[in-house]
Amino acid sequence: MAKKLNKSAPQVSKPATRPVTATRKKEEVYVEAPFVPDPKIPAWLYEFRFQAALVGIVAFLLYCNTFQHEYALDDTILIVKNEYTYEGFAGIPSILTKDAFDSYYKQFNSSNQLAGGRYRPLSIVTFAIEQQFMGAIPKSKVDSVVAHAGEMGKQEDTLNKNMHIRHVFNVLWYTLSVIVLLYFLRYVVFRSNPLLALLTALIFTIHPLHTEVVANVKSRDEIMSLLLICLTFIFAFKYEEQKEKKGLLAAALGCYFLAFLAKEYAISLLLLIPLSFYLFKRYPLAKCVTASLPYLAVFGVYYIIRLQIVAPMSQDSVSDILNNPYALANDAEQVATKISTTLNYLKLLIFPHPLSADYSYNTIPYKDFSDLIVWVSLAVHIALIRAFFYFLKRRNVLSFAIAFYFANILLICNLIFNIGGTMGERLCYHSSLGFAIAVAYLLYYGTQRIKPEATGRLVLAGSMILIIGLCSFKTIDRARYWKNDQTLFFEDIKVCPNSVLVNADVASSYVNMSDGEKTEKERISDLHNGIKYFTRAIEINPSFVSGFLNRGMAYFKLKEPDSAYVNIRRVWELYPKYPKVAELMYNIGVNFYVDRKFPQAMNAWNTALQMDPNYAQARNAIAVLNNQVRAGK
Repeated sequence: MAKKLNKSAPQVSKPATRPVTATRKKEEVYVEAPFVPDPKIPAWLYEFRFQAALVGIVAFLLYCNTFQHEYALDDTILIVKNEYTYEGFAGIPSILTKDAFDSYYKQFNSSNQLAGGRYRPLSIVTFAIEQQFMGAIPKSKVDSVVAHAGEMGKQEDTLNKNMHIRHVFNVLWYTLSVIVLLYFLRYVVFRSNPLLALLTALIFTIHPLHTEVVANVKSRDEIMSLLLICLTFIFAFKYEEQKEKKGLLAAALGCYFLAFLAKEYAISLLLLIPLSFYLFKRYPLAKCVTASLPYLAVFGVYYIIRLQIVAPMSQDSVSDILNNPYALANDAEQVATKISTTLNYLKLLIFPHPLSADYSYNTIPYKDFSDLIVWVSLAVHIALIRAFFYFLKRRNVLSFAIAFYFANILLICNLIFNIGGTMGERLCYHSSLGFAIAVAYLLYYGTQRIKPEATGRLVLAGSMILIIGLCSFKTIDRARYWKNDQTLFFEDIKVCPNSVLVNADVASSYVNMSDGEKTEKERISDLHNGIKYFTRAIEINPSFVSGFLNRGMAYFKLKEPDSAYVNIRRVWELYPKYPKVAELMYNIGVNFYVDRKFPQAMNAWNTALQMDPNYAQARNAIAVLNNQVRAGK
C-alpha cells in the first residue's frame, strides 16, 4: 500500500492506513511504499527480464504464421499503389509533406476523400526504408510499376516476397511494443505490483481483436502510435523524478511528437498525462496542469504542420456513402446509430467473435431512438462514466483504465469526429489497453478474496491459462485469413454479407482468379461469380462507381460488350473524371467491331469522344469505320 511521508522520516514496517502529509518547499512529497513480493510465488516471476521475455515470445509465436502473408485491404493504398513508398529514401520527403493517401488519390484524378484527411507519415516512412533495402524504384519508372501493381507476373511475385519481409517487421514491431507496454505498466500504472503489470500485458498481447493490427502491414501506424505513447509516459514520469535531467523531458516531448506522426490518438494524452500525474504521482490539480503544459505545446506544433498539409474533404466525397457512411441518415438516425455502434467495440473486447476486416455500409443498419440497443449502449457508457468519477475520487487505477478506454474510443466513434467509416477492429487497439488494465485488475483482486489464499492463486492461474488458451486459438485462427484479399474476404462475406466493400472485394478476387484458371470453364465460372457479387454490391449502393467499373471489365472479359458498355457508361455518368474511362469505352468499341457489330462500335467510339474529346484513337477508329461503310465493306 502506498503512503506519503517526509524524506527525513524513518521507514516503518507496517504501511500507514492514511497518508502522512509533509511540506517541502510548499509541495507534497509522495513516496510509494516498496513492493513486497508474495513469498509463495517464485521470485523470477516478478523480474522484468522474465516478464519481457514471456510477453515477447507470446507475441512472436501468435503471429509468426503471418510471415508468408501477402498484401490485403489497405496495404494496396499505402504500399502496393503508393509511388512514394516505392521510391525508398527518395520518397520520404513527399511522405512527410503530403496526405497519406495522396498517391492513391492522384491515380483517380481526385483529392482528399476523407473528413479531416490522413496525415500519418511515420509508418509509411518505415515502408519506404524497407523498400530502399529491398530495391527502390527510380522515379522515372515508378508510374509504370504502380500502374501494373496487382497484375499477375514477375512484378507480383516480387511484391509478395517483399510483403513477406514486411510482415516479419510488423511482428517485430508488435513484439517490441508489448515489451515497452509492459515496462510502462510496471513503471507507471502498477509500480507496486509487477505481477499485475504482467497479467495486463498478457491480456493485451493475446487479444484477438489485435489480429488486424498485426496481420495487416498497413496497420503498423496503430502499433507505432501506442508504442510511442507508452514511451512518452515513461520519459515523462522519469523526468518528474529527475528534474535535473532535461534530456528526459526532450525524450518525452520527442516521443510525443512522433506519436502524432504515427496517428492522431496521441491527442488523448492531453487528458491522460495530467490524469496519470494526479493518480500515480499524487500531484495536486494545479501541478498536474502545469507539468503537462509542454505536451500541449507539442500538440500545437503538430496541429500547425497538419493544417499546412491536409486538404479539405472534396465535395464529391461528402455524399459518397463509402466515405461518409451516415450520408443517407437523418440527424436522429446518425446520433442513434453512432451511440449503438460504440457498444460493438465493448462487445468485441469481451467476446471477440465473429471478426471482420470491414464494417462499411450497410453492415450496420441505421438505428433510431426506438431501438433498445441504443438505450442499452447509453446506459452502459453512462455507468462507465459514473464509475470513472467514483474511482477517481479514490485515486484508483480503474479510473485510469476507464479514462484510457474513453479517451481513445471517443476519437473513433464518430460522435465527435467523422472518421469516414462506421467502425473497425483496428480502431479499438488503443482503447483495448484500458480494457486489459481493468480485466487484469478485477481478476487479480477478485481472486485475492478467495480463501484460502492457495485456492485464490489457483483460480487466478487457471483463469489466465483459460483466457490465454482461448484467445491464442482465436488469434492464430483469425490471422491465417489475412494472407491476402481472397482468403480474407471469402471468409468475411460470411460475417458481413451486406457490406458493399466485402461484396466488391469478393467479386474482385473472383475476377482476378479467372486470369489464372487452367480451363475455360473455370475462367467463365469465376467471372460469373464476380459479376454476381458486384451486382450485390451495386444493389446495396446504387452509386458504387468501382462496382460498375469492375463489373463492366468482367463483362468485357466474357466478350459481352453490350453489358460492358452499359456499366462503363454508368461509371462516366457517376464520376466523369474517372481516369482512362475513355480508353475502356474505346476497347469496348473494338470488341463490337471484331464481332462486326458496326453500329454498336460507332456508338461506343462516339461515347469515348464524349468522355474525352481529345482521344485520338477513337476519332481515328470512327474515320476508318466511316470509310469502310462508304466503301460498302
